[in-house]
Amino acid sequence: MTSDRGLSGPHLARLLGEWRSGGAAYAALARAIRLLVLDGRLPLRTRLPGERELAEALGVSRTTATAAYSALRDEGFLASRRGSGSWTRLPADPGLAATPAPVGDDVIDLSCAATAAPEGDLHRALAAATAELPRHLPGPGYDPAGLPVLREAIAAHLTRLGEPTTPDQVLVTAGALHALTLLLRVLSGPGDRVLVEHPTYAAALDAVRASGARPVPVPMLDGGWDLEMFAATIRQAAPGLAYVIADHQNPTGASMPQADRERLVSLARATRTPLVVDEAIVGLHLDHPPERSVAALDEPGETVITIGSMSKTFWAGLRIGWVRANPSLIQRLATARAALDIGSPVLEQLMAVELLSRADSILARQREAALLRRAALVDALRTELPTWRFSLPAGGLCLWVELDEPRSTALAALADRHGVRLGAGPRFGVDGAFERYIRLPYSLPEDVLRDVVRRLALAWEGVVSGGGAAGAAAVPALVA
Repeated sequence: MTSDRGLSGPHLARLLGEWRSGGAAYAALARAIRLLVLDGRLPLRTRLPGERELAEALGVSRTTATAAYSALRDEGFLASRRGSGSWTRLPADPGLAATPAPVGDDVIDLSCAATAAPEGDLHRALAAATAELPRHLPGPGYDPAGLPVLREAIAAHLTRLGEPTTPDQVLVTAGALHALTLLLRVLSGPGDRVLVEHPTYAAALDAVRASGARPVPVPMLDGGWDLEMFAATIRQAAPGLAYVIADHQNPTGASMPQADRERLVSLARATRTPLVVDEAIVGLHLDHPPERSVAALDEPGETVITIGSMSKTFWAGLRIGWVRANPSLIQRLATARAALDIGSPVLEQLMAVELLSRADSILARQREAALLRRAALVDALRTELPTWRFSLPAGGLCLWVELDEPRSTALAALADRHGVRLGAGPRFGVDGAFERYIRLPYSLPEDVLRDVVRRLALAWEGVVSGGGAAGAAAVPALVA
């Protein structure tokens, strides 16, 4: 299979950075390209520059570039065809058993990154919703667009966050994933391409595939987003829509700088590409105030469509989310939704109204808890697994941790034996990338997180010592 995109020699040179190391130059170059593929910074099926072009960009002989490509082909990381060039791939891998082990009482589940419920606030919200419910009983009990009172509350909440919004720009959904599913149903179809960050939210990738569309990955860089590659991919792949997480990106935790937000919106507007921005983690900024919302750069919602949720920031058991877009698209989504699930539960919508009225104080307490838990996880990792690397995210709920070796799937399988369920790196990528990474949420109590790291240290010792994961169960398909 050939590629939807190609890299120029200078672009690949920038991705490689300081690639030279000891030994033969061709071997060092092959190692550096291999690492880009394994880390997901170089997506699969990306066409690489010709050997002469790469040699000129790197200032090496063509013989060095030719030998590096040859080594990568021998290892299975590169495929070539006369007249079509060479493109990235992964070697055939028998993998691990795909049957998940059941989650028992002694298993610590890190497959879900979501805050614990604000118990007192939740109880008060339930009492208020119960008192309000009789007013809604004479009606049919469903509205595909959501209760007007909740649409008003969401619009007011978004406006307070810097996204001026009117109720007719809001559709209530059963969470952000449901919102994305509706958008995929309306804006794309089988065979269409959907641009995604790489890595990205695992369930979003599942939703894209389930819709019959094809995810086209754009790699994240160490410092954030590769907007040059983003623009090239839009031009070459012509995606039906682009899906990004600009605030506390899941799983990397990165937040997009303001200048990049403006460039991204300009690019989407110029190419008429609907830009779906997932704001499910907005509100969990930990170290500094958030950047200006992407939606604020397109107030009418003609290009920028945001999806939000109360699941990550309030409680995952409260299945309330929303779409913010122009009123015309909201009506199309409501029509499409009517063929699927008709509407959200009235009682939960009324609870959401009450919670949103106190969102500022609730989210402040959720941030305080996340700060303590992040510190506990970071301290435990630096003590027990000091060679694992990560950047401290300025917000969100998880660390994106780089392992010593590309053995993420093996670690996840063996960790299951030690009572820890986690998301291996490849769950957040396309075609098996990110074997060098795992996602570690810090959404559990501090003592539990310290226990998790001790168990992971034991599991990692088993992986690197060759006590591997033969016959172990792989991580489950659901990663939230």
